[in-house]
Order: sequence, then structure tokens, then C-alpha cells
Amino acid sequence: MINEEIRDPQVRLIGENGDQLGIVDVRAAQKMADERELDLVKISPNSNPPVCKLMDYGKYRFEMSKREKEQRKNQKIIELKEVRLSATIDVRDMEIKAKQSVKFLADGDKVKVSIRFRGRQITHGEIGMDVMTRFFEMLGDSAIKEREPKMEGRSLFMILAPKAEKKPAEKVNP
Repeated sequence: MINEEIRDPQVRLIGENGDQLGIVDVRAAQKMADERELDLVKISPNSNPPVCKLMDYGKYRFEMSKREKEQRKNQKIIELKEVRLSATIDVRDMEIKAKQSVKFLADGDKVKVSIRFRGRQITHGEIGMDVMTRFFEMLGDSAIKEREPKMEGRSLFMILAPKAEKKPAEKVNP
């Protein structure tokens, strides 16, 4: 709440520099804000009396939006990339898919590995599990299983996440 929206009879007032101005009548606080060409902003409405501050509210909102944009810019969005295998995949083909998955994991993305069973292949789910196990072993140290291989309908899924890089522990001298 700002300026005339504040309906409390008295408020604890804080100046634009952060100094305490004490408990004052809301009309007097609004008059002070108008004289200094600032806004009266309610900071803590639940305290008794409510705390208000003299500030340039437009400038404050602008700085907050700039700060939020900066935080969004520095944020890493993790994507889920999919790699499709088959129950009858050849070793060389699986190596190529594993190499691509390592690139995805190095970029910080998660990888969804899926095998779609066609026709009578569904009766031999253990072959798909074997392919998943060999694929995970090919990735080596670059991945951890976020979700174990699981059958959903005619497909077998596994989700891999990049392995967190451990920082070396600092030595403490006694």
C-alpha cells in the first residue's frame, strides 16, 4: 500500500536514509512525503503500529525489475533431451547415442533414454533392460540414474542426470 491507500491512524515512520522518525500521524507522514517529493510506502502492515518508509516508489520498482531480470539471465534452465534406442540396437549405434548423451549431460541437461518395443519384442523385456544397463555403463562417470528403468505401456524409460562435480575438500591445518 502506498500514499493515500494507507488507512491506519498512526504509523512508525522510517526516513529515506533508513533513520527512525518515530511514531507519527499518517496525515503528517503523508505531508512529509509530499514535501520531499517521495512516496509513503507501507513495509510491515502486521506490526503495531504499521511500519512505513519514505521512498521513491517508482525508482524502487524499476530497480527491483532490473534485479529480477538479472537473476533470470543468470539462471540455467535444465532441459530434458531424449535418446531413443531399440531392443535390437547394434553396439556401434549405441556408442554414437552414448557419445551424444555425454554431450547433453556435459551441458547440464537431463537425458531421457527410451526403448519402444515393437510387435513380439514386448515379451522379452529383459533384452531391453540389458540394453539399458549396457548404455548406462557406456556413459561411465558422466551420469547418475535419476529414475531407474521402468516399463510404461510398450516403452521402457530411464532418466539420467549429470553427475554433480565434487569440489576438492579444503585441508584444515591444526
